[in-house]
Amino acid sequence: MSGAKEKKRAKKMRNQPASVTLPAEPGPFLGGGSRAGPPSGDVHSEQQYQQQKFSNQSSGSSYRKDQYFPKGQKRGERGRGRGGWQGGHQSVSDMPKYITVSTFAQARAAEINAMLKAVTQKSSNSLVFQTLPRHMRRRAMSHNIKRLPRRLQEIARKEAEKAVHQKKEQSKSKCRKARRRHINLVAEFNRRQRKNIWLETHIWHAKRFHMVKKWGYCLGDTPTEKSYRACYRAMTNHCLLQDLSYYCCLELTGKENELLKQLARLCSTDTGLTFEEACCLSGKYEGLVTLYQADHYPEDMLGPVTFIWKPRDGSENRQLWIWMHPALKQDILRELKAIFQCSEPEKISVPEPATTSIQEEKQLDVVQGLGKKRKKEDKEGEEAVPVKKIIGDGTRDPFQSYSWISQTTGIVISDRTMEILRYRLIGPLSHSVLTETLKAASLQTEMADSETELNKWWVENCKDSEKISLHQRQSAIFELLEGLSSPSQMPPGTILGLTVGDPRVNLPKQKTKAMPDFEKYQDNDKVRQLYLKGVPVDCAHSFIWDQDICKNVTENKISEQDLNHMRAQLLVPGSHLDLGPRESKIPILLVQQPGKVAGEDRPGWGSGWDIYLPKGWGMAFWIPLIYRGVRAGGLQEALKHSEYQRTPHIPNDFPDCRAGMQFAKELETSLLEKFKRRPPAKRANYVKLGTLTPFICPWGQLTKNWEGRIKASGEFVCPSSSHPECCATVGHRFCDPEAKLIKEASTETGEIEAAMEVTTSEGTLKTEDVRGTQDLGERDNTMTSDFVVLRSERLLMQLAAWCYPTAGKDRRVRLISQLGQKEITEDVFLPILMSYPRALVWVKLSLLRKGNPELHAMICIPTEDDLLHLGKDKLFCGPQEPKHPDIFKHKVQKLKEEKKKKKKDNTKALEGDSPNVLDKETTEESEDLILGLWADVLPDVTSHCSRTLLGYVTRGDFSLAAGCGEALGFVSLTGLVYMLYNQPADKKGLVLLRTPASLQYRFARLNIEV
Repeated sequence: MSGAKEKKRAKKMRNQPASVTLPAEPGPFLGGGSRAGPPSGDVHSEQQYQQQKFSNQSSGSSYRKDQYFPKGQKRGERGRGRGGWQGGHQSVSDMPKYITVSTFAQARAAEINAMLKAVTQKSSNSLVFQTLPRHMRRRAMSHNIKRLPRRLQEIARKEAEKAVHQKKEQSKSKCRKARRRHINLVAEFNRRQRKNIWLETHIWHAKRFHMVKKWGYCLGDTPTEKSYRACYRAMTNHCLLQDLSYYCCLELTGKENELLKQLARLCSTDTGLTFEEACCLSGKYEGLVTLYQADHYPEDMLGPVTFIWKPRDGSENRQLWIWMHPALKQDILRELKAIFQCSEPEKISVPEPATTSIQEEKQLDVVQGLGKKRKKEDKEGEEAVPVKKIIGDGTRDPFQSYSWISQTTGIVISDRTMEILRYRLIGPLSHSVLTETLKAASLQTEMADSETELNKWWVENCKDSEKISLHQRQSAIFELLEGLSSPSQMPPGTILGLTVGDPRVNLPKQKTKAMPDFEKYQDNDKVRQLYLKGVPVDCAHSFIWDQDICKNVTENKISEQDLNHMRAQLLVPGSHLDLGPRESKIPILLVQQPGKVAGEDRPGWGSGWDIYLPKGWGMAFWIPLIYRGVRAGGLQEALKHSEYQRTPHIPNDFPDCRAGMQFAKELETSLLEKFKRRPPAKRANYVKLGTLTPFICPWGQLTKNWEGRIKASGEFVCPSSSHPECCATVGHRFCDPEAKLIKEASTETGEIEAAMEVTTSEGTLKTEDVRGTQDLGERDNTMTSDFVVLRSERLLMQLAAWCYPTAGKDRRVRLISQLGQKEITEDVFLPILMSYPRALVWVKLSLLRKGNPELHAMICIPTEDDLLHLGKDKLFCGPQEPKHPDIFKHKVQKLKEEKKKKKKDNTKALEGDSPNVLDKETTEESEDLILGLWADVLPDVTSHCSRTLLGYVTRGDFSLAAGCGEALGFVSLTGLVYMLYNQPADKKGLVLLRTPASLQYRFARLNIEV
């Protein structure tokens, strides 16, 4: 036998069962092989042979490997070495003379079973028709089993049945026409807003805006087109439209005295208006108030809210709407339920939630099985196409209660979020847009259709002469708005109730820009009385306060399809559609927004109107407003609007509330991830730049360091005997720990409130707060701040007078005397600092020269040399920070080298299931050490750089309104007083700004606008 044939035979024998063996010595057996057997004539050896054979069968692959290749023989040597077969001739002496039939038959039976199993079992993923030779394959075999040979048809049939069970159920609506059917669209939209609720204008925004998911909603962030300057021009010259329907509304109903008694605990008169303000209590004006936890002012801030009282109607119960940002809702709702003791729900019901995914699938199955029309039968058996259900906001579980009642006082708290829609018009021509879009409803005394309840509430109210007279007065005042040049001419927060017709009827043929009518700009007495005295109290009444009327208006709205069908039946296409008594009547509420009220420049900028609507009418009002030439804005435009007004934005600029802290954490995480995505060589080394925290503002560390800095230097310290009022405080957390009894002395009112603080032996204070007998519940103190933001109007006006910019000699003295404020002396500012040792102040900064402030830029105090250099050189933009050494660079490099070395030397340990403790520590250390970031405990942030740190910037950019770089931020109250006290008279209010990724300081003017 040739060498090639020997190789081929060896390859075949390699896959034979264990019972087939080759002898150790050559012997002929059927063409070159031999069957192993016992020596002849020995019974005992024959038994040993049988035992050895059965043990070889169970030995597995190791025996099979050795049985063909003896020791010292490799695979490549098979068939060529001694001891094997050579040339196909072997001795016959080793042939077995006899065999045991039963054992031999068992071995052959096992071989046959293995062969049959290998034949019947499919060893690949290919189908039956794919195993056929290529010349026998046909395309039709994949779907027609009868095309296969008969011997394979049964196997193919089983494969087809198995594939049907494994195949996922495909959606029955495959084509676009089926997907675009109304019922399928509604089901799909409801499924997609399970996690993040859509506003009624969502689809319109999704086609034109970048959408973001925030606070449980899907909101438009910024337009996809270039519109940064266009939106500013709209706010300045024309009108900008925003959808604020995601704002949350809590309605409080109960006796006026009970409401005012408990709500007074949540606010303070130091910050401005309260719920008891007479002009707001009458329902004539909207109020703005900052809420705190009950009896905790100035600590534990909840957030700013706006409120509207329903005008008195003769009943002892009053209604109050409190509007708030969705990030603040849960904290405020929890506090309201605590102070009013509203623990039990008024009724446990579901506020018509959107259908869940399981319900939607069942509905789709039922609907699609009914036939081509795909209509759904309701409970009464009538065929009806389901409409999109409007549900509550995303910050509330729709299956939980949305109304709570107090068993002791009877006060009811209702969550009316998304029940009332809210649009905001910003700009000087917003009232022109309103008067063109909305028309006062016509009177109606008879029902248009007795079968429906369309306008039934309006017909009943039109039978009352007093209500008809009120509607006519409201309509006359609404028409007078065209005689105003700007909404800022109206008193701030003016409320006007109105009932209007369907705005879709007055839709223009094409988009037109609403412009004022100059003929109506005449100086008549009515217009003058309107902006001097405002809207009368009775004209602030609106039917939108009645939930039954709002429900009737929402349910009986004429659909767009019916409206278009009526337009198609007009004799003259494009002419005005007069619905007559079938026209819907919608109650709305107009609330004036005052715009910029603080500061001297641009008074009234950004003023406008808020429109409150019943739900379901969102797009019916949105499209007519868009057709009047307004520009739509998103979240970024709202941020810029507040930035140009220089007011804090929610929740970005409220670091002392839980929502602000959560926002800061999320912002730090996103900025850090963005920093890590950049290559190490392209990152800014903030350690060398002297920036300790480039992604977050350490307000607590800043205020703490300033407090320790003043105590260590000994400045601003006065004997307790000479200034006993300097130890006055409002909160127990911010008092001097060495004081035994601390009192709050008000120089204006003369009221003294004891805080009852006792010093223990360890030097800590125990405070006994008198909170009444009501249990406020357990408060979650996981996110509490060790600082406060100064919001006292009296103190802010004093600080604003001290840092007012000066242009001439002694101008500051004249201004301070005109404002009635005192000069900056120790007797004046020491009581303030002792009351608020760890406080922040909201400031505005304007750059003197070029420069663009950025987020988290540092506000620093200039040295005397910097001020002297600026006095000599007016073009001096600012000093430079010297480079800092990177003390963590060697640690990072060493850790990286150790990591590489360990990866090479210890690959087995890394691949193991349980890594060493040292590896875990190294991993944690590598996560903490990032090249360019401070990886240790923060040092004193005020003295880390060459210029003393005063505060941080929370928002900064080039201002189109001011024409220079402007920034908004917070500074330490102690540091601000320290700087103003030591600065020269002609340089007061000058600070230095430095962005986190730069060494260049730039001069800026600091102002406090109240």
